Amino acid sequence: MKVIKPNIVIVGSLNMDLVVSTERLPAIGETLSGQSIHYISGGKGANQAVASAKLGADVHMIGAVGNDEFGKIIIAAMQSYHVQMDCVDIVEHLPTGVAVITKTKEDNSIIIVPGANAYMTADIVNKYADIIQQADILLVQLEIPLDGVQKALQLARDANVTTILNPAPAQKLSDELISLADYITPNEIELAQLGGQLEDVVTADWIASMKRWNEQYKQKVVLTRGKDGAAMIVNGELQFVQAPKVEVVDTTGAGDCLNAAFGYGIASGMNELDALSLAVKAASLSVGRFGAQPGMPTLDESQA
Repeated sequence: MKVIKPNIVIVGSLNMDLVVSTERLPAIGETLSGQSIHYISGGKGANQAVASAKLGADVHMIGAVGNDEFGKIIIAAMQSYHVQMDCVDIVEHLPTGVAVITKTKEDNSIIIVPGANAYMTADIVNKYADIIQQADILLVQLEIPLDGVQKALQLARDANVTTILNPAPAQKLSDELISLADYITPNEIELAQLGGQLEDVVTADWIASMKRWNEQYKQKVVLTRGKDGAAMIVNGELQFVQAPKVEVVDTTGAGDCLNAAFGYGIASGMNELDALSLAVKAASLSVGRFGAQPGMPTLDESQA
């Protein structure tokens, strides 16, 4: 049965993105002139929340910002996209998280200062157990403390809420944390780092790597592949969803868009392959626009 308006909960980061556009990245010790700078509400958690809301979900964001101007701007921006922000704590002793993004025509590089995101420990996440356990789906990432991520996943598991773990930025995770997720969405490098299957990934033996992962952790892998789309084992067969050709404007937030759209599809009652197709199409549309959150597409755009 399809859910008309799924209830999606995001536990994760909120950052102010300082986006500097330049022709190329500087070499070590080199100073370059940039073309522009923009201040944009961001953070992997916040991006996924906005993407989910623009697709049409009811969205609760659980996270933290500082009691500063950046925090106020982020809250206002996300409310404008109809993300429910009652579960975002305003922290007095920490500044709002910041991401410094250097963007070129080809790609981007990012430095993150966690700030108030570091406040999101297990005890803080536990305050919002009722919100998490009433969700149709929970999305988490790795820009808040790992004990907070694990607590969110455990609360969801206790209430039979479907969960998606976006293992980015890549870092070492315990088997216990990994096993709490129903879906995990690494890119090729993250899958290699998490599972130690670098040789399999490099030689494109994804079916072997992903099957072993499924068997070990009893969860499904959605392998994201950038401009090449995504892959997933469905009914025992490796399925590839190719990304449409688009003119790339800004890749920031593309992975967040894919995670959100896949979660939206699953929570809405789509089968896995249809949800993955929706996710790849949405992510491809997002890179054709500037800014992670403004660039997130609607459901109508993603299904056109």
